[in-house]
Amino acid sequence: MAANSSFSKQKSFHMDPEEFRQRGHEVVDWIADYYKRIESFPVLSQFKPGEIRASIPPQAPQQGEAFETILGDIDKLILPGVTHWQSPNFFAYFPSNASGPSILGDLLSSGLGVQGMLWATSPGCTELETLVLDWLVPALGLPEKFLSTGSGGGVIQDTASSATLCALLAARERATNFQSNQAGVQGKLCAYASTQAHSATEKAIGIAGVGRGNLRLISTDSNFAMDASALAHAMESDLAAGLTPFFVCATVGTTSSNAVDPLPAIGPVCQKFGAWLHVDSAMSGTAALCPEFRFIHDGIEYADSYCFNPHKWMFTNFDCDCFYVADRAALIRTMSILPEFLRNQATESGAVIDYRDWQIPLGRRFRSLKLWFVLRHYGIEGLQFHVREHVRLAQQFAAWVQEDDRFELAAPAPLNLVCFRLKSGDQANHFLMDALNRSGGLYLTHTRLNDRMALRVCVGQTNTTERHVRNAWRRIQEEAAKLK
Repeated sequence: MAANSSFSKQKSFHMDPEEFRQRGHEVVDWIADYYKRIESFPVLSQFKPGEIRASIPPQAPQQGEAFETILGDIDKLILPGVTHWQSPNFFAYFPSNASGPSILGDLLSSGLGVQGMLWATSPGCTELETLVLDWLVPALGLPEKFLSTGSGGGVIQDTASSATLCALLAARERATNFQSNQAGVQGKLCAYASTQAHSATEKAIGIAGVGRGNLRLISTDSNFAMDASALAHAMESDLAAGLTPFFVCATVGTTSSNAVDPLPAIGPVCQKFGAWLHVDSAMSGTAALCPEFRFIHDGIEYADSYCFNPHKWMFTNFDCDCFYVADRAALIRTMSILPEFLRNQATESGAVIDYRDWQIPLGRRFRSLKLWFVLRHYGIEGLQFHVREHVRLAQQFAAWVQEDDRFELAAPAPLNLVCFRLKSGDQANHFLMDALNRSGGLYLTHTRLNDRMALRVCVGQTNTTERHVRNAWRRIQEEAAKLK
């Protein structure tokens, strides 16, 4: 018997709890050291396509390898091919920031290994998520109709793209009296978003079977925000043509320029035509933690659904999107399907939430743990402190741009994103951006506004301070001087 036991232990191939403890300490030490030395790496990976793959064996190992070797290959093979999103010199796209509490919460989630598709499969997973989402409603100044204690509620999706798709599907079903899931889309539905809206809306329209040809892109005003009168005209024209306006995606903080669509004007138009209003505030929503920035949510009471991403600007590592609906029954009726193997007493009692009915996939991770850790570690006060500082730094950057005769602002900068350009034209701006990104000292990206190239500096990384923003502006000025 002893021999069999010894044989089983020898051949299990598992990492036992004590080795896991040792290796876990090593990995946490590695991560802590990484953050201490992160500024020593070029922010944008300098590798060429295929270079990383060529450095790794083309087939999986037949025998297991030592953990020291595996961890060593992170430094040797993987790290040179990483673009360092957590670098304080990362100013590209929108941030995807992480923090110590979030990373540790995510580690616990991985350790628990919960599959939270049903309340019954882990009550703590479901109830903590419901509570944390409820916490954020007053914290962001959102309407009480989004609380789970009423007819609405919140759920964590992976991204705002998934939230948009779920909202659109629920809108589609509501507009067709919940017949489209059964009979298919009949081709008379029309959706609307501004020309500055995220491409996720167009993708969702295609996935939902409505057809991208039935998405109307609405013109914007001089600040790149949706023109509500143009929206009303488009919906009137479609209705007169026998079509059904059913969905509007308004954006609070567009990807290109952080423009804020005018919800107080858009909301009544949606009500007039019976269209579902979804508000995408993926990055900028976090700003509403601060009362002075809640102007971005003016008119939010008209929204049927709303989402924002703590994984962008609230120090919660990817992925974590908070998606709210005013009428959860419409979403659940759209998404729910109950095979026999999922039937259970708690579900049939109607007394619990089963988040499988609030999303596309069946399975789901324990994402709320990391968000709970962040909220408890920082408190609302700590989060407000960092949001205010990021906005202050972005406004300072915008002021520096305006003081330099070579540059101009390309759009208003209400929060933490500054769009600017060299006045000398698109080619000069391309050269400037490429030179900065090749240098490794910082990373920024571009967009096009009024058919002209604009550079974007978004201040939102967890450890970005005034030193980093000042250095970015200094480097921009230096590289611009070389273009003469």
